Amino acid sequence: MTYNEQLQRLVNKYIEAGEIWPATSHELAAWALNNKLWAPQKSEVLNICAEQLARAMREEYIVDPQGRKVRSKHAARIKQAVLWDDIRTASREHMQIAFQQRRQQIVGDCHQLKLDVDSYNENKSAGIPIQMVFDFTFDLIEMEKKPELAKA
Repeated sequence: MTYNEQLQRLVNKYIEAGEIWPATSHELAAWALNNKLWAPQKSEVLNICAEQLARAMREEYIVDPQGRKVRSKHAARIKQAVLWDDIRTASREHMQIAFQQRRQQIVGDCHQLKLDVDSYNENKSAGIPIQMVFDFTFDLIEMEKKPELAKA
């Protein structure tokens, strides 16, 4: 059983225990810790630290010479490693890889959202199907017109 499968089983135990559902991940974690069903291992502590560092790097922004708020740090998977670099000093190659990989993540998220919506519409929705538009052209134009949205 993979680690993720173990965590998924833990969530199911939480639900089966009659705890409040839906729940936040913090509520789930508190329950797991209080019931001694989860404890960090050394490798997990390293992973937690690495993820927190990555999150902090993803959330670091600078203002470019044109006044746009842009991400400072960018990750690119090169061979087996995810390397982080700064937009102000990174090579073109690094940035090209990072941008393409981020685009693929967005496509993957959209694909999963489409599967979720289609499943809901076909299996749970008795009314008008929920519609999703995956062309973001007008959203991007609108955000560029409203700087407060682009900086969110």
